[in-house]
Amino acid sequence: MYRCILYACQRFIPAAAAFAGIAKTATIGYASQMTDIADKAPMAQRFRGFLPVVIDVETAGFNARRDALLEIAAVTLEMDAAGFISRKDTFSSHVEPFPGANLDQESLEFTGIDPYNPFRMAVPEHEALELIFKPVRRAIRESDCKRAILVGHNASFDLSFLNEAVKRSGIKRNPFHPFSTFDTVSLAGLAFGQTVLARAVQAAGFNWNSEKAHSAVYDTERTADLFCSIMNRWNEFNISLPGTSIIATKG
Repeated sequence: MYRCILYACQRFIPAAAAFAGIAKTATIGYASQMTDIADKAPMAQRFRGFLPVVIDVETAGFNARRDALLEIAAVTLEMDAAGFISRKDTFSSHVEPFPGANLDQESLEFTGIDPYNPFRMAVPEHEALELIFKPVRRAIRESDCKRAILVGHNASFDLSFLNEAVKRSGIKRNPFHPFSTFDTVSLAGLAFGQTVLARAVQAAGFNWNSEKAHSAVYDTERTADLFCSIMNRWNEFNISLPGTSIIATKG
């Protein structure tokens, strides 16, 4: 009997001690990770380390591989200590059609863009993208985030043209997540029952100028206002969210 007890002690106590050590290390590591997250800027806490950046593109068609990218604009966002988001900076560029690009006439008539108008001051895709990416990378660093995530109205369209332009330009450091997005079509449908950008913007309480629409800068800034409005309304529901000072209450 004594030998059996001794054998069990020799066999299982070290294993239990080792398991306890692992559990303790894991607990310390988890606590350390939570502390690191809590020390980050509010925006980094709110979206799991991703910085929402609003993007809009104007194009000469719907095929991202074949049709020309003609305009691109970006709006960076900032968050206050209470977790409310607002527009920060706007960056934009007119883009030269890439060699061999298709220019769909109906698309050009819809946007009103003349791709070869010298007053556009258009630049090649690589230069245009860097004009957008450099301030986005800076905003990522300043907000303690690890990467940007594209916000757009029908975001998959904007992301597809962005990704194809990055590929053609040979840019290695794309600051945007390659496939994840925040789409204001879905968000506006949920918040206001509207999916068309003009109607959603108006439902959110903003003015809409049809004469300025289909300019990348105008559409991007209105989309940014819409996104911020929806996120800030969500905060007002008194739900405890990462990166905010709002605390959930019962009742």
